[in-house]
Amino acid sequence: MNWQKNTQNHLETATLGYPRIGKNRELKKALEAFWGGKSDAETLIQTKHEVEFKNWEAQRKAGIDRIGIGDMSLYDQVLDWSIRLGIIPERFASFTGLERYFAMARGKDGIAALEMTKWFDTNYHYLVPEITEILQPADFNDFLETVHRAQTLLGERAIPIILGPVTLLRLSRFEMNQEEACKKLSDRYLLLLQELKKMSIPEVQIHEPALVLGDAAYFKPLYQSTYQSFSQIGLPIHLVTYFDDLGDTYPWVMELPVAGISLDFTRGRNLELLQHHGFPADKELGVGIIDARNIWKIRPDSILSTLEAISRVTTNLRIQPSASLQFVPYDTQLETKLPEPLLQVLSFAEQKLEELKLLANYLNGNPEADKSLEFIRSQWQTFLQFSPVNQAVKERLQNLTVKDFERSLPYEQRQERQPVLPLFPTTTIGSFPQTAEVRQLRVKLKKGEISQAEYEAAIDAEIAKCIKFQEEAGLDVLVHGEFERTDMVEFFAQQLSGFAFTEHGWVQSYGSRCVRPPIIYGDIARTQPMTVREFKVAQSLTNKIVKGMLTGPVTMINWSFTRTDIPRSEQAMQIALALRDEVADLEAAGAKIVQIDEPALREGLPLKPERWDEYLSWAVDAFRLVAGIAKPETQIHTHMCYSEFGDIIKHIERLDADVLSIENSRSNNETLFEITNAGYKRQVGNGVYDVHSPAVPSTEQMVQQLKTGVANLPVKQIWVNPDCGLKTRRWEEGIPSLKNMVEAAKILRHEFNINEK
Repeated sequence: MNWQKNTQNHLETATLGYPRIGKNRELKKALEAFWGGKSDAETLIQTKHEVEFKNWEAQRKAGIDRIGIGDMSLYDQVLDWSIRLGIIPERFASFTGLERYFAMARGKDGIAALEMTKWFDTNYHYLVPEITEILQPADFNDFLETVHRAQTLLGERAIPIILGPVTLLRLSRFEMNQEEACKKLSDRYLLLLQELKKMSIPEVQIHEPALVLGDAAYFKPLYQSTYQSFSQIGLPIHLVTYFDDLGDTYPWVMELPVAGISLDFTRGRNLELLQHHGFPADKELGVGIIDARNIWKIRPDSILSTLEAISRVTTNLRIQPSASLQFVPYDTQLETKLPEPLLQVLSFAEQKLEELKLLANYLNGNPEADKSLEFIRSQWQTFLQFSPVNQAVKERLQNLTVKDFERSLPYEQRQERQPVLPLFPTTTIGSFPQTAEVRQLRVKLKKGEISQAEYEAAIDAEIAKCIKFQEEAGLDVLVHGEFERTDMVEFFAQQLSGFAFTEHGWVQSYGSRCVRPPIIYGDIARTQPMTVREFKVAQSLTNKIVKGMLTGPVTMINWSFTRTDIPRSEQAMQIALALRDEVADLEAAGAKIVQIDEPALREGLPLKPERWDEYLSWAVDAFRLVAGIAKPETQIHTHMCYSEFGDIIKHIERLDADVLSIENSRSNNETLFEITNAGYKRQVGNGVYDVHSPAVPSTEQMVQQLKTGVANLPVKQIWVNPDCGLKTRRWEEGIPSLKNMVEAAKILRHEFNINEK
């Protein structure tokens, strides 16, 4: 490369954030112990500090030059910055300290929590700030104390991470003038920057991922005025963007008065923009070249080609991940059961640190780096031999026709043949609480302490309890409870070829909620029915309808680590074929309703609107391929949560589902309004209470929620359900909540039966 020959620079490395749950999920366990009254606040904070220290130490030992610090959180980094900046809604004013923090996150004493939604196009959830005219005083003491602790260990390597004010504003709900809100926030940021300057911080990272959104140009004046004021402090600012390219905003972003700018070179067309517009000579370029969103090792040839192209534009750069490493697990060294050809091409957070140093060493002219890169090439060759193409799957995809993606009758005609239910039919989204005893069953089976037959008998007993409770509660359409399922994606992936699974590959979804995304390493195929046995058991126990429960292909793609050398659309269609066969088997077993959940459909939407149609075209087609085989008499449900439908409603309609259930209780009915304003004609399950809060909603609260639905939808279109599955709730919360929900439906039925008479 020209870089090695032409530069005498020492190329530095940097990080933009790190996993924060602990290698052994220490923080998750500490949180749940604290919430359960088994531990105190001091122990919780101590655990947080211990995890934070280990994170810093891992990066220090890896030789990272600029270590991003201050990203550690007890629940969510956006919530942290809301509280530091005094963005505390009045309904939480009576609380203080951790009680206030967790009340805002989870709700308390009937007070609704902040709305939760997805962080850009990731599977991480953040809590939406509510900016009002009245802001509480800013308090940065916890952050400054963190910086001090980091300096003690890391010295000048410690680089504070700050969530940028314009991004925070862009992701908030606010009741005041936008410019006024930004000015108030900026004044508070200025106080923080002044304090950091006193601490002799060499620079700060200010993260502004909203710069990659399609509407970033609308906020141009705010970015310009904000960063002009920040520049007066005299503290070097490194402006960090990620998840996509800057697009049309690139030229004016380069002119902002900052010392450096980070760009994501793993997504979008930032390289093309860099080559076309150049890069300012007075700024440092943070090259986001290590993919922080996936778990594959670098491909030496492609990554070196990109670095060489970048170095032709500027050599004032540093090497870093594309974003925070919070989206990947900690360490592949913890995995002992993955096939070696696969394991050797995986890269988790600690391995990505090694890759950063390897690339820096290569560009700094270290001859040992050449040998390491050549070894990685050989590992990829071994992997490709390990995972050959499945010709049968390829041929089946090639032979699909238009009819495979269509139901045999249109919705209006299907509806007449489908199950007859009372007004305001009640159901749940699918999962019921998984107790420690249920989870222990899987552990015992895995260890060989019980047989498969004993395990199934125990699961069947849980199904029987669940059916009995639902019948007693008066639910109209029942579910089997999903007690055999670890995770809604993992469960199906474990029964499909082409997927691999980690033992310790946990990543945070929100708060203490952690998931282990499966790894798609090859072509995907179903070898046998996956859900039919449990469905048959449940249906045999009741005369009411039991739903067949499936996770849709797009959610499985978006919640897995996918192959990067195979189009996501192709991987989705392979999963769709497998699920299509499952629908046919469920029908043959007597299922009258099949639910195909797609909670992550909108999550995968590209951040640039001009790319939406391409994604939604194949994503909706994948769903239609699954459902297309269903008979007209079979009612197809789908569930979506934490989604904004207004701008994609036509695509939601094209799914051709008979019933759509939605998260709505934490979004002030905005999701419902978006659907009804668009004239949606299908049936809708308007989520009537928030399952992510431990609070038990009253019947009266749910009646009011349903009446909002009635005011916006024809009565015959309305279903009654919680806004998501109940897996993470306790039975003590779930039982009274569902009983109140059924009672609310009865009250509405009584009112409307009287009205009809």
